[in-house]
Amino acid sequence: MTSPQAVLLFPGAGSDRNQKSLVLLEETLAPLPVARADFYYRREGRRAPDRPPKLVAAVEEEAAALVERTGVDPASVVLGGRSMGGRICSIVVADGLPAAGLVLIAYPLHPPGRPEKLRIEHLPRIEVPCLFISGTRDPFGSPDELEAHTEVIPGPVTHVWVDKVGHELKNSDQLIAETVKSWLADLG
Repeated sequence: MTSPQAVLLFPGAGSDRNQKSLVLLEETLAPLPVARADFYYRREGRRAPDRPPKLVAAVEEEAAALVERTGVDPASVVLGGRSMGGRICSIVVADGLPAAGLVLIAYPLHPPGRPEKLRIEHLPRIEVPCLFISGTRDPFGSPDELEAHTEVIPGPVTHVWVDKVGHELKNSDQLIAETVKSWLADLG
């Protein structure tokens, strides 16, 4: 297991890199280098997300830029983010991008009310440690659903549940930041 030397975070589909919980994460993890990045559609001023291949390309580009900027080993970067941002990072890592781990905040297991439309095809290919932080009332995946479907991940999986909150994880930013900081320290 590689000690984390940098972190790359992406927002959910409806937000940008300045989403307050991502900003707080960066502040909490200092002096560890943290990059908060936007997908192309946000940089271009659009609201609708790009198709998955373009989202994946954005993660690959930002990871390479972070490695170049910091000089760290690519395998020492932890990737992740909120909702769609974390999901796309998990796909990129499953497809072979080196990483020290994944931080998946409010992972969107399936669209609300559509549990048959699972977003799990890539999970069996994730061999790095994963931290999932989700609300117990998240319509994108219940605790039971998420725990059952993440059992296929070969890497170590940690679940942290925020009681009585949904997908937005309202009023949980400090808890999320402290949880990620502690998890990263345990990886090192």
